Amino acid sequence: MSEHPLIRILVVDDEARQMTALCETLRDHGYETTGYSSSVAALAALKGSKFDLLLTDLMMPELDGIALLRAAHEIDGDLVGIMMTGHGTIDTAIESMKAGALDYILKPFKLSVVLPVLSRALTVQRLRLENAALERRVRERTAELEAANKELEAFSYSVSHDLRAPLRHIDGFSHRLAKDYGAQLPPPAQHLIQKISSGAQRLGLLIDDLLNLSRFSRQPLAKRIVSLATLVEQVLGDLHGEREGRQVEIRPGHLPECLGDASLLKQVFINLLANALKFTRKRELAIIEIESREDSGELICTIRDNGAGFDMQYAGKLFGVFQRLHSTDEFEGTGVGLSIVHRIIHRHGGRIWAEAEVDKGATFHFTLPSAPQEGV
Repeated sequence: MSEHPLIRILVVDDEARQMTALCETLRDHGYETTGYSSSVAALAALKGSKFDLLLTDLMMPELDGIALLRAAHEIDGDLVGIMMTGHGTIDTAIESMKAGALDYILKPFKLSVVLPVLSRALTVQRLRLENAALERRVRERTAELEAANKELEAFSYSVSHDLRAPLRHIDGFSHRLAKDYGAQLPPPAQHLIQKISSGAQRLGLLIDDLLNLSRFSRQPLAKRIVSLATLVEQVLGDLHGEREGRQVEIRPGHLPECLGDASLLKQVFINLLANALKFTRKRELAIIEIESREDSGELICTIRDNGAGFDMQYAGKLFGVFQRLHSTDEFEGTGVGLSIVHRIIHRHGGRIWAEAEVDKGATFHFTLPSAPQEGV
């Protein structure tokens, strides 16, 4: 017994002898055939049985092949149609194709022609069914993701409102306790109050970063031409307070236009430049270089610093959530910022990677789509 079900072919030809001969020939080649000399009877059979392919004559007295094929597709849209005609003109072929026929065969038949046409038609049908199933799964998966995103938005709202308020109370009450009663408490108790306050503040920052990670991962992209030079200038202005009282040398290089979402790309530069300023804090002279170059239709941006650097054997953890390569005693942070950067660059179709050496600085590279040239 065959492991695969037989292909079911409905043969319709008002010339009964020719229809019978074709059915028998195709059975000998492994197909399951059902034949009718009446197009009306064939249409009735379609309503009660499932067929893979309709092989119909073009010229018939009740319903011609084109009318039959159209009616058949109303019953079963997946049915593949092949037209048989002794009037093999371009006009009839085109008309058959318009009606939904995949191919046509000229009479009198040659088995060497018929079998490849059937095989090709059934292959096309299989691909169509597989594509339809894939599209259905994609739609189902998209609906699931949309539902998950809505749940995530609800969770983000809950975190924002339900967790922040208690944290503010903890931080506020610990400050009040230290202010009003600190002098009456022994040093160990004062130290514990300070720990409570700093822990609440750190958890608040962590919640903010997680909300940002969620928001930047879902925010729709609004791509347009973005001037990186202008964007970096704005970011450096926003980070001016991080440079006060320090010797910081910013070395901006060639920063052309790119194609991207300005608000999301601004967050990329905020996170990377804030990191560069943070990890160069112990340098007498902090040097931060910002440059870019074009390569094969994409822009490669680079931010380099002479700060603490890191061990490259841990580079694989760099863009994971909550992954930190330095202790909080050395440098503050939640370990979420680079995850945000990675997701934004990925959503722009780009890549990001880093090079570093302990105590010799770090270099971050990322790619963005170049701005389209005028007239192109």
